[in-house]
Amino acid sequence: MSLRINDVAQAAGVNRETLRYYERRGLIEQPERSPGGHRLYDERAVQTLRIIKAAQRLGFTLDEAADLIEVGRRRGRDSGLQARAQAKLLEVEARMADLAAIRDNLRAALEAGCDDLHQCASSDCCPLPFVEITTRKADA
Repeated sequence: MSLRINDVAQAAGVNRETLRYYERRGLIEQPERSPGGHRLYDERAVQTLRIIKAAQRLGFTLDEAADLIEVGRRRGRDSGLQARAQAKLLEVEARMADLAAIRDNLRAALEAGCDDLHQCASSDCCPLPFVEITTRKADA
């Protein structure tokens, strides 16, 4: 079954330019052409686009999704997804911990009534991590 670009884009939930971009990057195989020059995709293109979008929703970058697809093409079923998913999970958990610390600092600043960053930076009772940031940069 041959699908035209609009059909594929709609089925996968992307726009035509995204589909063309993925094609240029080699994420989607070059489609055959009709006698009139129209791109003719198969269902695998739709599936690949859905995989890319799912990977992105899971936090993988486009480059990481491309790598997963390429490794899967070369190695078959053992694409290393488990190891990559585990690494991505650790990355997400670290980001969540960072965001939780940011949230806690913002709450503390609101509760302390911080209204002027210059005053806060020179006050020992300010909950914002000015000293920690300065120390980390000096250590780096």
